[in-house]
Amino acid sequence: MAKELKLMKGNQAIAEAAIRCGCDGYFGYPITPQSEVLEHLMAERPYLTTGMVVLQAESELASINMVYAGAAAGKRVMTSSSSPGFSLMQEGLSYIAGAELPALCVNVVRGGPGLGTIQPSQSDYFQTTKGGGHGDYRLITLAPASVQEMYDFVELGFDLAFKYRNPVAILSDGVIGQVMEKVMVDDYKPRWTDEYIEKTCPWAATGHRSTGKHRIVTSLELEALKQEAINDRIQAKYRKCEEEDARYEAIQCDDAEYLFVAYGSAARICMKTIELARAEGIKVGLVRPITLWPFPTKAVAEIGNRMKKILSVEMNAGQMIEDVKLAVDCNVPVEHFGRYGGVIPTPVEILEALKKMIK
Repeated sequence: MAKELKLMKGNQAIAEAAIRCGCDGYFGYPITPQSEVLEHLMAERPYLTTGMVVLQAESELASINMVYAGAAAGKRVMTSSSSPGFSLMQEGLSYIAGAELPALCVNVVRGGPGLGTIQPSQSDYFQTTKGGGHGDYRLITLAPASVQEMYDFVELGFDLAFKYRNPVAILSDGVIGQVMEKVMVDDYKPRWTDEYIEKTCPWAATGHRSTGKHRIVTSLELEALKQEAINDRIQAKYRKCEEEDARYEAIQCDDAEYLFVAYGSAARICMKTIELARAEGIKVGLVRPITLWPFPTKAVAEIGNRMKKILSVEMNAGQMIEDVKLAVDCNVPVEHFGRYGGVIPTPVEILEALKKMIK
């Protein structure tokens, strides 16, 4: 398959990947710092080439419910937003998870709480990984650390969404969304045909009557025991996901005495800090979770329990640190360093925090 090299923003890479991977529809609403996703889709006009539908909805509430409808028909549909807009989608995401439907949602995080700022943050970790809406559900969550991963994770997100019939979130931030980098893009892939959907998605409300049975897509079950059985099935699916699809990257951990755990743009900053620290004789490594849920608990436990201390580096007040502590079962001291409200930490600041932790 031929590849093509392009220079683009992370947000543009999301949009370009959607077009090229055969996405059927995008429904969204502009909000800084992710507006370029919708702008790029509108500029490229994929409905004239691939047939992909691109629609600016009247609100985030409308867009997530349009995603719900498209997913119910077995289509590869997605939305994107930033923190306040993603908050408005939580009820819809719970409904999509309850109906066991595949969908892709992108959150390019900005500082909060409230309207906050338009600057980058990682303060939506709790909301995304713990289930921001009601009920016992999870969002499979991918955390890109480059523009190339913004591109790659769109198709991966759709694959995981259909594998588990569950919504998938790409949790990025304003740094990765706005930075420009080289991206290797794929050839255009065809959208799924109605016949393919009918064959591979027997749950989808496609209008076909070949089975002689109605296909009802809903998250409602009024009988408690039946609802419990549905939840049992969903929880079993999540356990399978934890076993099969927890992803991470380990960097310079073999000889390390101390460990950073960081994701996304914070992980990229930590890579420079590792260089500075090792120049001073401080052996530090990095575990970068690629899936925030399922969290790579086994990897963090195996690597982290060899360390003297662990520093959870986040662009928030301390959220992922809870999962890091649980992973090492409190056998290793874990501390947090973070800047928040839209402030981006520097490699030198992280190095000073590392030295303080060591002392």
